[in-house]
Amino acid sequence: MSRKVIRRKCRCCKKFFTPDYRNTHHQLFCTASNCRRASKAKSQRRWLGKNGNRDYFRDPDHVRRVREWRKGHPGYWKKGKPVSEEGQVVNPQTVKPEQRSCNAPRSLPSTLQDLCLTEHPAFLGLISMVTGSTLQEDIVDTARQVLLRGKNILGLQVPEPQQNSAPPNHDQQTSTAPR
Repeated sequence: MSRKVIRRKCRCCKKFFTPDYRNTHHQLFCTASNCRRASKAKSQRRWLGKNGNRDYFRDPDHVRRVREWRKGHPGYWKKGKPVSEEGQVVNPQTVKPEQRSCNAPRSLPSTLQDLCLTEHPAFLGLISMVTGSTLQEDIVDTARQVLLRGKNILGLQVPEPQQNSAPPNHDQQTSTAPR
């Protein structure tokens, strides 16, 4: 069941527009900025024209109410800095070697199965592409370096000097992953 498309002439710019389907029965202005301003001005004139609304904000009770609210909310009208300009405060994490965790092993794992979850073939494939080898020894060495670098970036481990050892050169009996 489709709705009938209704087109209406804007009361401000006199151009035809399709009103929002939720407000079809009373939307008289299109969405252009000048027309929206005219719509707001018309609705305010209509509201002020009702009995009791003309002096709504001039009544001494309302003046007192607004003054009390402003005292309770100082600086409300001031514009603050946009959130994007303020930097996020990051507290540096201190390394506590004496602190032990029951969830993480203390030493680096030595086998590939201990280092990463082998259920995630994307991780293994990525390391294989980086190393250019499908041998577990090559993958575990690179994965260990990735783990150490991640811990150093997060400040979870004191940086240790890295050994610049080249991965072992195995004979080409296995196929290498394409680069």
